[in-house]
Amino acid sequence: MSATAAQLSHVYPLGTRVNEHGRLEVGGCDAVELAREFGTPAYIVAEDDLRARARSFVEAMASCHSNFDILFASKAFPCTAVYRVLADEGLSCDVASGGELALALKGGFEAGRIYLHGNAKSETELREALAAGVGHIVLDSFDELQRLQRIAAELDCRQEVLLRVTPDVSGDTHAAISTGQADSKFGFGIDDARRAIVAVGEQPNLELVGLHCHIGSQLFELAPFRHAVEAIASLGDFPVYNLGGGLAAAYTASQHPPAVADYVDAVVTVAHDLLGTQKRLLLEPGRALVANSTVTLYTVETVKRNISTWVAVDGGMSDNLRPMLYGSVYEALIADRPLAPATERCHVAGKHCESGDVIVRDIPLPAPVPGDVVVTPVTGAYGHALANNYNGVPRPPVIFCRAGDARLVMRRETYDDLAGRDTS
Repeated sequence: MSATAAQLSHVYPLGTRVNEHGRLEVGGCDAVELAREFGTPAYIVAEDDLRARARSFVEAMASCHSNFDILFASKAFPCTAVYRVLADEGLSCDVASGGELALALKGGFEAGRIYLHGNAKSETELREALAAGVGHIVLDSFDELQRLQRIAAELDCRQEVLLRVTPDVSGDTHAAISTGQADSKFGFGIDDARRAIVAVGEQPNLELVGLHCHIGSQLFELAPFRHAVEAIASLGDFPVYNLGGGLAAAYTASQHPPAVADYVDAVVTVAHDLLGTQKRLLLEPGRALVANSTVTLYTVETVKRNISTWVAVDGGMSDNLRPMLYGSVYEALIADRPLAPATERCHVAGKHCESGDVIVRDIPLPAPVPGDVVVTPVTGAYGHALANNYNGVPRPPVIFCRAGDARLVMRRETYDDLAGRDTS
């Protein structure tokens, strides 16, 4: 649908507006000027949006439960500057690889506030986590349990762990991001979890402090969270419960996820009902923290009219793989006339050698022409994270905008970077 002022406030970063020149403004910065200064494609992050969403989760939790932690899911936006902002806002962090661990530490997270996840942690990654002194490792399998005990004994250290449980609860989401069903690569089923609890208790170098569950991402309904907590509540009494996350983000004007306060209240109420009021509760908001903070800027290269109108831009599946992986739907507008009446229905296509490289389908736009700056919102989650070099395209820069000041926090890749790992 075409842009309206209401849509901008709902889908775009907080504070986004149409300025006195009739152009889209993000973080106080004119999108057309940003494209001129930094080139396109480019990820534009409204820093105040990041901070506000982090604070909204912290404040919502503080209003209904005293012993808690909010975790930034690294995989959504593993950029050092993003880590730094969220660490500064008092969040903790979960990582799912040695690389994410290194970035989180570089971004300012204290090791004790980092949780190591993953269904196939290597021996190297476990050693790195122990050497760094991460607060918790989330055990995902019997193989990993034995491996971690062996390494911890070798290093003569004791490690607090959580046990990841698949509660056989599925949220209404894409199959690729549903994680709580019984037939999953993640975690222990309920029966295996009972055995794992006993097994961890027999390990001299591991201390089981709690359970973790996560039922999926991009969830609009809250009822599945009750079913998940009911399942893990049967496994015993522990001081710590990580209840995952998965709260949806609004990608289009028609989507209305639960408000942060409603989501937090629902999860905490279930925890109080089924686990008691004195537990340490951990939440992983995931994409809901970062998705709407960011827009991507593109430049239109060609407009082709055959049966459809194809608006081809200078990016695509190398900077936003979600439409191709999940069939994800996005909005788009033209930066210098965001509120202009749409004149034709278009497909915004990428530059890559795939017919499926289409970023937005059937979007009404106002007479697009080559040179226009096209903006797609809600690219803070899994845009940069899934970026790639398909067709030898350098990955885009990340620019933080705040109060009209734009600063480059990650430069655009160069052709030299593409060959940077070559050997003689």
